[in-house]
Formats: sequence, C-alpha cells, structure tokens
Amino acid sequence: MEIIQENNNKKGAFKAVENSIEAGLMTYSWAGENKFIIDHTEVNPDFAGKSVGKQLVMKAVEFARENNLKIMPLCPFAKSVFNKVAEIRDVLY
Repeated sequence: MEIIQENNNKKGAFKAVENSIEAGLMTYSWAGENKFIIDHTEVNPDFAGKSVGKQLVMKAVEFARENNLKIMPLCPFAKSVFNKVAEIRDVLY
C-alpha cells in the first residue's frame, strides 16, 4: 500500500492507495507554521480491518517528526491512535 501526501499552505491530506484504489483518506489543516490539525480520517469499507487508518496516522507522525512539527488530533480516530500508542506522543500538541 502506498501513502501519498498532498499539501498546500492551508490544508493537506494523506491518501492510502492500493492497486489504484483509494483505501483511505486523512485530511488535515495547518494551524500556524509548526502544527497541523488532523480533522478527518476515513477508510474505504473494502479495506476495513487492514489498519489503513493507523497507517495514515503513522505517516502523519513521520511527516511531523521529519519537519519538527506538532499534531493536534481533533479527529476521533486519530485521537484514539495517539491514546493507544505512547511512542508517537512526542509530536502531540
């Protein structure tokens, strides 16, 4: 599965794609220069149970670490991942 990031000055998204099919989507909004808000995560029902949502959150964490950014997970799913995975809380705002 490939995760593709689309980003502009105000918003962005991480898309999970497998065999040209969108498996999942996580959107975010910039909140200043050093943090972004994960506002929505959705998974294609055909990919349920394959940890697509978690992979999207982990890609956002990787992006935050590489760019010295913080994440505000307002999306309930993303927030639940941060609650369950202590190792990623270093990027939590």
